[in-house]
Amino acid sequence: MKIGIKVGDIMTRDFISVKPDTSIKDCAKMMIKKRVGSLVLQENNRLKGLITERDIIWAITKKSIDELKNIKAKDLAKKKITTIKPSADLYEALTKMKKSKYRWLPVIVKKNVVGFLTLKDILRIEPSLFEIAHSQGVFQIREEEEKLRRKEFRRKETLKEGVCEECGNFDFLYEQDGKLICEGCRNNMIES
Repeated sequence: MKIGIKVGDIMTRDFISVKPDTSIKDCAKMMIKKRVGSLVLQENNRLKGLITERDIIWAITKKSIDELKNIKAKDLAKKKITTIKPSADLYEALTKMKKSKYRWLPVIVKKNVVGFLTLKDILRIEPSLFEIAHSQGVFQIREEEEKLRRKEFRRKETLKEGVCEECGNFDFLYEQDGKLICEGCRNNMIES
């Protein structure tokens, strides 16, 4: 199956990269400053790895403060990385994301990093691919699924905002058994 959109058409060309010897503290600062969740490790335009927020959080929870000072990006980075070419179709990118279980792919030409593709990039350009990606098992976003379920549910009912008569929280209210209650209390009533 082909979608007809090439990776090179939507990839991020000005991706954020650091050298492999960058400290994880500097990596974290860079992620915050640039508002990204991962950094490409490269040297002389060659891919050397990739470090994510999750990698840094893992280090913070598992290492002592003294150990953290000496940890470099290359020490935590994923080195075996699935990549893609800019000429590849987005469907191929989704398939590779599914196999690798990552929501991102560095884009490579002749071993040089030329871009970075994320699932967010794909869905921003072509939102209709959400269903394809989800049905293919590329990702599961429980929170987003829950939001979609609530959105669909809200279309069916007229909601009011106010204080729940059951728990006292301010929320969207549903009429249930003559009372105005929030979704949490409503779900509890349905489950019991």
